[in-house]
Amino acid sequence: MSIPITTQLPIPPHFNPAKVGEVYRLPYQERATEAEVWTKQHNIPPASTDKARVCLLLIDVQNTFCIPNFELYVGGQTGTGAVDNNKKLCEFIYCNLGVITKIIPTLDTHTAMQIFHPIFWINTDGEHPTPAATNITPADIEAGIWQLNPAVANSVTNGDYESLKEQAFHYVKQLSQDGKYPLTVWPYHSMLGGIGHALVSSVEEAIFFHSIARQSQTQFELKGENPLTENYSVLRPEVLLGFDQKPIAKKNTNLIKQLLEFDIVIIGGQAKSHCVSWTIDHLLTEIQQVDSTLTNKIYLLQDCTSAVVVPGVVDYTEQANATFARFAAAGMHIINSTELVMGNW
Repeated sequence: MSIPITTQLPIPPHFNPAKVGEVYRLPYQERATEAEVWTKQHNIPPASTDKARVCLLLIDVQNTFCIPNFELYVGGQTGTGAVDNNKKLCEFIYCNLGVITKIIPTLDTHTAMQIFHPIFWINTDGEHPTPAATNITPADIEAGIWQLNPAVANSVTNGDYESLKEQAFHYVKQLSQDGKYPLTVWPYHSMLGGIGHALVSSVEEAIFFHSIARQSQTQFELKGENPLTENYSVLRPEVLLGFDQKPIAKKNTNLIKQLLEFDIVIIGGQAKSHCVSWTIDHLLTEIQQVDSTLTNKIYLLQDCTSAVVVPGVVDYTEQANATFARFAAAGMHIINSTELVMGNW
């Protein structure tokens, strides 16, 4: 795909890389005014005039994953992974403001009573599993190590405990049969209405600046609200059918169609080993069903994503890198954000 030659833009003076790891209030009107002045100064056209349509898909760049001391901070092997990634991501957005047509951020979105949260499960003593340190397998349920918490049935299935119990076992078994990660009990995170659910302030600022400068509405995509399935990928949940073979969730067919229609799709975000890889993998599956050569229009920003690493417990870096190598073998481009000179595509 050939993109018209466009000189990379300077970074606006309001961007402060030292604040990327912080949460702060955005002065929206001030930034909007600055963006319109910036547009005139640098002759930035509205996105509606783009001949080559470029999408920036940002996976879960939220406080819960990207700010130190939040629930599931993705520090990577360096310990500063997500913060470093987001500095580069913001710079990428500002430098390439004139050719990014649309930005689509995904938002992991949860409430308390979901199948991957501690409250959903109890042991024989009525205790909940330890989050981030507990995986639940079919054998665990059969042995009575973990069982559905009867109290959640009132909120999830209007009190139908037996149906919910059967569904929970089916879900865990389905993950095992499909070769997916076992059910992980995660800490409460990305809670709807909470500060962890929000985009990282510096990234939101860059996205908002882009939306005003290019007159392009940011498209927010929520995922993960279903209480009966995990939703690492924005394109589809982990399990589609329940124990009775009735749908419990659906693929995001509208977004899939939309992504396939862009000339270029650039992807970054968190975490490389989970939600980023799952989303790309599902996109690859959809592409291969339509036209395998379409992988050539997918660009993965490897310096804008990190793998889940819990020091002394688990390190998914090698697995994430192997997955990205598979994407490259399929025809996708793995690059650093500073290598992506739009005019050279």
